[in-house]
Amino acid sequence: MRAKRCVRVCTRLILLLVVTVTALLAPPPPLFAAGAAPPVPDATVPTVGRAWPVGSHPRILRGWEPPASAYGPGHRGVDLAAPPGTPVRAVAAGRVSFAGRVAGKGVVSVELTGTGEPPLRTTYEPVTATLEEGEEVEPGEVIGTVDTTGSHCTASCVHWGLRRGDTYLNPLSLLPPWLLHRGPSRLLPVYGAA
Repeated sequence: MRAKRCVRVCTRLILLLVVTVTALLAPPPPLFAAGAAPPVPDATVPTVGRAWPVGSHPRILRGWEPPASAYGPGHRGVDLAAPPGTPVRAVAAGRVSFAGRVAGKGVVSVELTGTGEPPLRTTYEPVTATLEEGEEVEPGEVIGTVDTTGSHCTASCVHWGLRRGDTYLNPLSLLPPWLLHRGPSRLLPVYGAA
């Protein structure tokens, strides 16, 4: 009887060890969609961001692809996976400089505090605004929700942009490394000994 119990306990301990080692050695889920390049920080952008626009570490569906010329093709922002109704948050402190519709899409723009002249301005679309133009926002404060229509992504997403004057910049440059590269939390199973 004791031998059977010892075998069961040893088997459970070995299984626990295998599951733990597998979980610890497994790569984290991909942050970037297939073909999307990881961000290259822009040295002209201060890392004032303190929150992702959606979720705690959303999947990037399409990254920053700066155009070769002012009117050339490219992607002037970052597309973050987010289902309709998801709260959209300000990444940094600032003031809502626009909240309305542009070409039929809901857009919210936030002018970021203390980022020089002209100040940096983030944009989020398609978003139904919950704040009005002129309101002050803190990092992580909800500024709206993802609209059900108006997304240019094949799956629902939020397009997050960054500009200084007329120059488009990589919005991921706003995020500090600890926020940008933090992997997801992992829960490991706990097994009883009998």
